[in-house]
Formats: sequence, C-alpha cells, structure tokens
Amino acid sequence: MADVLTGLVIRTQSGFFTVQTDRGTFISQLRGKLKEEYKETDLVALGDRVTIELLPVEADQVSAVIVEVAPRERVLSRVAPSSAVGTSAEREQVIIANPEQAIFVFAAANPAPHTRMLDRFLVAAEKAEIPDIRICINKIDLLDDRQPTLETFAVYERIGYPVLYVSAKTGEGLDALREALVGKISVFTGPSGVGKTSLLNAIEPDLGRRVSEVSQATTKGRHTTRYSELVPLRNGGYIADTPGIRAISPWDVEPDELDGYYVEIAPHVAECRFPDCTHTHEPDCGVRAALERGEIAPERYDSYLRLRDELEEQYVY
Repeated sequence: MADVLTGLVIRTQSGFFTVQTDRGTFISQLRGKLKEEYKETDLVALGDRVTIELLPVEADQVSAVIVEVAPRERVLSRVAPSSAVGTSAEREQVIIANPEQAIFVFAAANPAPHTRMLDRFLVAAEKAEIPDIRICINKIDLLDDRQPTLETFAVYERIGYPVLYVSAKTGEGLDALREALVGKISVFTGPSGVGKTSLLNAIEPDLGRRVSEVSQATTKGRHTTRYSELVPLRNGGYIADTPGIRAISPWDVEPDELDGYYVEIAPHVAECRFPDCTHTHEPDCGVRAALERGEIAPERYDSYLRLRDELEEQYVY
C-alpha cells in the first residue's frame, strides 16, 4: 500500500516542490498525469495544500510525487511575463496560493517608489480577495525630508490600506511589521531592489539571507531570491519570500470590471447613469462626480484610466 501524506508546499524551484508534512519535508515532483494540466497555469504553487505519495527509493533526490492538489481558497497571480498578453497563449503565473495577507514592499528611495506599480499589485490582491492587504515602505532612513513620501502614501491610508514605514538598517518600524506577520501566511513581494531580503534578515536574523546591493548604474535591484519559499517565523506563521517583480499585469481582469478593484472607486459605480460607464466621458458619472468632490484622489483616478487603457488594448473580446 502506498505511503500517502498531506502537506504544505513551502518551496518551488524549476518543477521541484518542497512539501512540509507532519513527518518532515519531502522533495516532490508532479505525477505524470497531472503534468498535462501544467500548461496554462501553475498547477502547483507556493502555499498549495497537496497530497503526496512517497517513493520507495529516492531518485535524483526526489522522494515523493504529488498526486493531488487541494482546491485553493484564493490565488495571487499575474500574467506570466513570458506569455503573450491578450492572446490565447496568455498564461497565468501564480505568485502564491492561499495567502492570508499581502504585504507589498516598496522603497522610500533608491529606487524611488512607483505608485502605479503599487496600484497594479493592489488590483491583483483585491481580485484575489486577500483578507489583509498592507503596504510597507522600506529605507525610510534614506530620506532627509519625509513629508513628500508621507503625503504620497497618505492617499492609500485614507482608502483603508495600512502603511508601515520601516528601515531594515536602523530597525525603525520593525516591531509593527513583526506583529503584523504573526500567525499568518503572508506574501512579501514588490519590485527588485527595495530591500525585501534585508527586511527578512532584520525580522529573523538567523535566516541568513543573502543581500544584494542596488545597481548604482540602473537603480534597479539585482535579483537575490532565485526561487519562492515560505519561511517559517519564530513567533508563528509563514512569510512568502518571492523573487523581485519588475512588472505585473493582473491576471484575468477585464477592462469593464477594473473599477471594482479600486476600493475607493467601486462604491460610486452604482451612482453612474449607465451600467457600462467607463468613467471617462459619459454624462452623470458617479465616479467623476466623486472625483470632483475630492473623494477619489486624482492620481488614483489617473492610475485607473491608464490601466484600463492598457487592458482595453490587450483584451480579446
């Protein structure tokens, strides 16, 4: 009789999956029949609950095969960078399955924060219905004048996203970040070079993560993390350490539904005269009326318009 266990995928790398079970960890691969479903999406991803069958003899360090993947509660994903967006070849890349919290890490400086990219992350997280979504601004110690940065991210605090201002170098704000992580499976992601690995080292000094410096020539970070991993925390919970992301196109978001993922725009959609209002030119638009009343920040409205235009160009009707 086959030896079967259930567990949590805590590491993924090039088709190999490390599964944490009550009997330890096992390096696993997909069973052949499941690989047929592996073309259009990531059938197994970080955070998945899986059933594995132990192999009688280790083969090339593989000690088990994954025979079943439990249904996911939620998925944070993007359009795979290697696929053709808006075509039949478009492919989903799962960043993490079943996250309980998303923490999007950006730098206060070096590199400068890119709020439109942050908005894309937020759309993806709202699409995934992640219960807790937070923004973490690292390298706050590099600022001589913090006021412009505080004003930039106050927009997000006003619409309900908690913002943590931290410094991996000085330790400022780390206690609040640690507290936010306790007992949850949290995805910890953002652009390259913002100091995610430094923050992991500061939160859990014994992790021994390698840290790369930001390229002075390009102000873009070199990728330190080459794989995705769920890192257990001493006080409980996991943090998903993922490779830095240079670009994100939210997966399976249609132009007409984008307004539902901007949390301050969504409540005003029902106030529009036309049910298919694009909030760009139509008369009696509830969203533009809210914009004029100051209930929607101009920069977030502009972000919505730009992303909608991009989705319109890519979407296949």
